[in-house]
Amino acid sequence: MPISLKDLENALKNAIPISHLEIIDQSSGCGESYAVLIVSEAFEGKLTLARHRMINELLKNQIAQMHAFSQRTLTPKQYAAELAKGNV
Repeated sequence: MPISLKDLENALKNAIPISHLEIIDQSSGCGESYAVLIVSEAFEGKLTLARHRMINELLKNQIAQMHAFSQRTLTPKQYAAELAKGNV
C-alpha cells in the first residue's frame, strides 16, 4: 500500500522536533519512492549514520511499504550553512 506524503510528514513531525522538512515523492505520485530533507535539533551531536538509523527506526513501518527511501539529515546550524553556500 502506498504511503501518502501527509502520512510521512505527520509521522516525522510527531516523533521529533523539526525546524524544516522537505518531502519529495520521486515516484510520480504513487507513493513508493521518497526523498526527504529533515532539519532537527534532535540530530545535534549525532553522526550521519546515527541520524539515519534514528529516522529509519521512526519510519520503519512506512519504509517497509516503499520501493525506495533516501534521506538527508541536518542540524539547524548545518542547514543554515548549506543555505548560505546555496547548496539547499
